[in-house]
Amino acid sequence: MNTLQTIWSALTVPNEILVKVLSVPIAYLDAYIGMLFFTSLLNINVTKKQKIVYVLLYASIGNILNFVVPTSYTVFINIIVWPIIIFFVLKTTIIKSLLAEIITLLITSTLELLFANAFLNIFNITSAMIMVVPAYRLIIIFSIYLIMFLLTKLINTFKVNVQIFDNMSIKTKILLIINALLIVLVLAMQFYLLRFYSTTMPTIITFISIIGLIAYFSVSLYSMINVSKLENTKIDLENANNTIHSLTILHDQVRSFKHDFDNMVNSIGGYVVNEDIAGLKKYYNQLLEECNKTNNLYALSPAVINHPAIYHLLATKYYEADHKNIQINLDVFLDLNEIEERMKIYDFTRILGILLDNAIDAAVECNKKIINVTFRKEISNNMIAVIIQNTYNNKDVDTETIYQKGVSSKENHSGLGLWKIRQILMRNNNLNLFTTKNDEFFTQQFEIFK
Repeated sequence: MNTLQTIWSALTVPNEILVKVLSVPIAYLDAYIGMLFFTSLLNINVTKKQKIVYVLLYASIGNILNFVVPTSYTVFINIIVWPIIIFFVLKTTIIKSLLAEIITLLITSTLELLFANAFLNIFNITSAMIMVVPAYRLIIIFSIYLIMFLLTKLINTFKVNVQIFDNMSIKTKILLIINALLIVLVLAMQFYLLRFYSTTMPTIITFISIIGLIAYFSVSLYSMINVSKLENTKIDLENANNTIHSLTILHDQVRSFKHDFDNMVNSIGGYVVNEDIAGLKKYYNQLLEECNKTNNLYALSPAVINHPAIYHLLATKYYEADHKNIQINLDVFLDLNEIEERMKIYDFTRILGILLDNAIDAAVECNKKIINVTFRKEISNNMIAVIIQNTYNNKDVDTETIYQKGVSSKENHSGLGLWKIRQILMRNNNLNLFTTKNDEFFTQQFEIFK
């Protein structure tokens, strides 16, 4: 009984040292609850190892700052360090790292201010008492964690995920990042003022400040969402235009085949009657070339190329090659969405775009202008392969030196494309690129492992 009385007394009287001691284990719980919340809301996929590393690193840094840095500076240092840890440990985007901080900071700080003001009015105590009396601190903190945990459960139950920031242009991403940084700065300054001057400010001013912060954040987030939606709509419209273009060409070719079908049959009949096998073979090869072009247009459809970014890139390069009288043979033997599970789609489209540009530049100089593009999956080693073959004239090209910065076999080219691919490969240990050549084709095989 005396032990319980002693514990209760320690918890209900001002004890700044005990508050600091209790904050050490609470920091790890705080990191864990916050991580569950923003990874669920922002649809950030994390492994068990990433969760452990994040909680240990973020909470440990917070504890160190809490003991060695004055409280007035801890808020600002924490705001700087927090998104950096999210970005590097949880392997997400800069925008999601900043949003994770903004949303979590806004909700937890608002809840803390609401509970603190409730305590001030109900128990008629000062804000200083809330900060140094362990019992008050524990009740407020665990109330906040309970609400955050319940919000996380609701997000997971009703599948409330923010996924609109995944496909955006670089320009839009930069604008959103700048906007998010400004929001973080404003939030930091406002919560600093509210935290340290709440005792001298009327309660109504505190609530107006909270409402103002929520309104500012809501409007900013709404603007971000609309910008992202507009960007995605623009991509969808471009994809729709490419689809219409493909269908128009396909329709014209089918009509042409139908119109010329009788003539084709009569021509074949003429070779058969005269037993001109050599002429029939030549005619067949020419006819097969036209059929292959039609088949490639069938392959160039959103139903086959079912990833919007990859479809847009392939369609753009296909029409560029077609305009230069280059025959592209396209084969897709997998669900292209699997690529995004293995690497950043931004990096993939950069690599694919560079390889296709190089293939077009090389093939256009040849008498026989052919590019073969194949997407396939090898089940045995769980590997996705993208193979690009093109005809080429420069048989002396060195397959090793072409990856060096500034080296190019083409005139008036910077030689940075393949060098940039090499930089991306060096950042990812599950990517390979093999370059080979023979008398007919120059081949790039890009491999993506799980």
